Amino acid sequence: MRSFFGVLRPHFWDLDSPADQGRADEGIEGARQQRQAVLVKVMEKVAAAVLLPSLRFIAVLAVVSWTSFIYYHFSVLSDGRLLLGHGRDDSGDPCRGRYIYVHDLPPRFNADILRACRKTSDHWPDMCGFVSNAGLGRPLVDRADGVLTGEAGWYGTHQFALDAIFHNRMKQYECLTNNSAAADAVFVPFYAGFDFVRYHWGYDNVARDTASVDLTEWLMGRPEWRRMGGRDHFLVAGRTGWDFRRGTNINPNWGTNLLVMPGGRDMSVLVLESSLLHGSDYAVPYPTYFHPRSDADVFRWQDRVRSMQRRWFMAFVGAPRPDDPRNIRAHIIAQCKASSACSQLGCAFGSSQCHSPVNIMRLFQKATFCLQPPGDSYTRRSVFDSLVAGCIPVFFHPATAYLQYTWHLPKEHAKYSVFISEDDVRADNVSIEATLRAIPAANVERMREEVIRLIPAVIYADPRTKLETVKDAFDIAVEGIIGRVARTRGGRATGDESML
Repeated sequence: MRSFFGVLRPHFWDLDSPADQGRADEGIEGARQQRQAVLVKVMEKVAAAVLLPSLRFIAVLAVVSWTSFIYYHFSVLSDGRLLLGHGRDDSGDPCRGRYIYVHDLPPRFNADILRACRKTSDHWPDMCGFVSNAGLGRPLVDRADGVLTGEAGWYGTHQFALDAIFHNRMKQYECLTNNSAAADAVFVPFYAGFDFVRYHWGYDNVARDTASVDLTEWLMGRPEWRRMGGRDHFLVAGRTGWDFRRGTNINPNWGTNLLVMPGGRDMSVLVLESSLLHGSDYAVPYPTYFHPRSDADVFRWQDRVRSMQRRWFMAFVGAPRPDDPRNIRAHIIAQCKASSACSQLGCAFGSSQCHSPVNIMRLFQKATFCLQPPGDSYTRRSVFDSLVAGCIPVFFHPATAYLQYTWHLPKEHAKYSVFISEDDVRADNVSIEATLRAIPAANVERMREEVIRLIPAVIYADPRTKLETVKDAFDIAVEGIIGRVARTRGGRATGDESML
C-alpha cells in the first residue's frame, strides 16, 4: 500500500520538448506549492484526529491527580491553616514527625470536672482557686522584694494541677492537626488526676472507676483507636502512677484502675511518678511555682539565681514521718538541726511555713545544697522547686529522680546532684555535711551551673503564652511521647523503656 505522500508525486519522466520542459518547470513549481499546501492540511487533520484525544486524556488525568494530592496530603486545622500531612517526604515542613491530633472529648471528661471544683472542698480546699488562670492558680504576691510575683510569672500552683496546665499548653502547640491519619501521636485530654480527687474519699471502687471506664469505652469505639489499638494515644494523669493502679496496690481501696483496665493500659500516660515496673507510665516534672511568659523571663531568672549569695550550705523543707520507721526524714532533720550551716522550714502539723511558696523559694535560693529524701512516695515536688532556685539537690534514693525523669534530667547524675545512700543515713553511718564538704569547690560551681542550665527543662511555661527558643518540660515530654510512638510503630518499643 502506497503512502499518502506517493499520490502527490508527478510523472516527470513523460516530458519531451524544451517548451514542454518550461511548462514542466512551471508545473513543477506549482505542484510543489500545491503539495506543501496539501501536506499542511493533511498534517493538521492527522493532529486533530490523533493528538487531541491524548491531550484531553492528559488534562483529565492531571486534574484527577492534583485533586487526589490535595485530598490525601493536606489536612485543614480548625483555625483554617493548611498543614502538610504524611505521605510526602518534605524535609522543609517544620512539623514533620511532630503532628498531634487531640480528641474532642465530651466535656464530662474535663471541663465539667473543673466546673464542679467546689464539690471537692472537703478534701482539696480551694480547688477552684488552684485551677484558675489556666491551671496555674492565683498569682503570687511577694511583699519582701517584689521578685516572686504574678507579673514575673510566679503563681501558687498546686502540685497536682498538671492535668489542666498540660491541656492548656497543648492548645497552643504549633503542630496540631485535625487529620488523625496524619498525626504522629494522639492526645486524650482527660483530667484523670482531678477525677481521682472527686471520688477517692467516701465512695466505693465502682464510683472511682466510672469516668475511666466510660472514657476507655468511648476511645475504643473511635476509628483513631483502631489504627494502633491505642498505642499511639497518650494522656496526662497529674499524680503518681500508683494512684491509677488500684489493682496492684497494697490498699485495695486506693485510687482508680485507669492504668490497669482494658484500654487504659494500652495508652502512654504521663504521671508525676512512674511505677517503673509496667512500661506505660512515664514520669514528668511536678509543676513548680514559676511559669514564664517569654524566653526573656527564663533568662532573667537564670541570671538572678546565678548571682545569688548562698548563705546556707544546706537546706531542708519537709515534715517528719513518724509513722514510717523506714523513712529517713527524722535523721535528716536531726543532722540539719545539729549543724550551724543548715537551715530548714518547719513543716510540722499546723505549721504554715511549708505552704508558703515565697518562703520555700527564698530559702532554696540562699542554699548551696538542698536535701531531698523521699516524700510520701519516692518523689516530691520540692526537688523541682530547688532546681528552679539553682540549689544542688542531694538524693538518698535512686527512684526519687534518677529512675524517674529520664527525658528531663541528665543521665550523668553527678553532673547536677549528689547521692548519699539512705541506708547509711538510717544507720547513722554518714555525716551529710561532711560528705558534701568533701566535694571540691570547683566541682560545686560546675554542678550549680548545670542545675541553672536545667531550669527550662523542669518548668511549665504559662500556657496562655509561648516561648520562642526555650524548650520547657511540656516540649520535652511531647518529644518523648512522639519518639516512643515512633518506636512502637517500628516494633522497637520495650516494656521497660521508661527506665532507659
